[in-house]
Amino acid sequence: MPTTPTELWPPLPYQAWKDTYATLHMWSQIVGKIAVALAPPVNHSWAITLHLTERGLATHNLPHGDRSLSIAFDFLDHQLVIATADGDRRALALSARSVADFYRDVMGTLDAMRLPVKIWTMPVEIPAPIRFEEDTLHHSYDPEFAHRFWRILLQVERVFTACRCQFIGKASPVQFFWGSFDLAVSRFSGKPAPARDGPGWMQDAYSHEVISHGFWPGSGPLLQPAFYAYCVPEPDGLKSALIRPAEAFYHKELNEFILPYDAARNAASPDDAIHAFVDSTYEQAATLAHWDRAALERPADGNK
Repeated sequence: MPTTPTELWPPLPYQAWKDTYATLHMWSQIVGKIAVALAPPVNHSWAITLHLTERGLATHNLPHGDRSLSIAFDFLDHQLVIATADGDRRALALSARSVADFYRDVMGTLDAMRLPVKIWTMPVEIPAPIRFEEDTLHHSYDPEFAHRFWRILLQVERVFTACRCQFIGKASPVQFFWGSFDLAVSRFSGKPAPARDGPGWMQDAYSHEVISHGFWPGSGPLLQPAFYAYCVPEPDGLKSALIRPAEAFYHKELNEFILPYDAARNAASPDDAIHAFVDSTYEQAATLAHWDRAALERPADGNK
């Protein structure tokens, strides 16, 4: 039986799942910081992002001395799975419990597997952070919404990957950033960008001219899931550029183009709506920023 667009793109109402979202965000930061402690310092932090799997979200393979491990969120069986290349595998239940409890269990399991890791326990990229070991405020987990979010990410990855195929310059994989809790893909002009203030990871992320697209569950000034697009540095005229589809707009507080998720999922073709958003924002930004588009893109009729 064919799958309908509604089933492929289920609703994700912010208010209904915001507590699960906040807890899962902190859990993902614990796992992400383990990756920071173990992974080699690949440019743009690409070694420490999470990637989508057939069951959820996982780290890349992480070295630990002469051993290696990966950590995965399984949103089918609702487990956190820690597995090593030498055959050790442990699973922790994903269920309603505090960030402090989750942190203690994850670190204790790593110790029991002879994989001790020390991390900085302060969350990043959120207002009013609470250290993981002290966070009893966030303790929600609704398996239906966690599963639904992962299903949406799978579809976003599929469409983003298809959108990326015409670009032949340097580009990132489609990857999940646990700090900001978004799925993103970036394209680079190849030219250095002006020096940027901020922490080292931010200076590295924006060391070269970049156009990024992503999907984000929302927070702060935008309490709804949405697709976004931005260019760094932002060229003159981009804020007022015409983009598609009609529901997309420039958010002056975020300094990003936004396409609300509900506008995309309710379109006659969600895939086409997202393609239009990604393609039009890229085309406008790359043109206004004077990127060498002829060198960075396949010919319109090219198949290779």
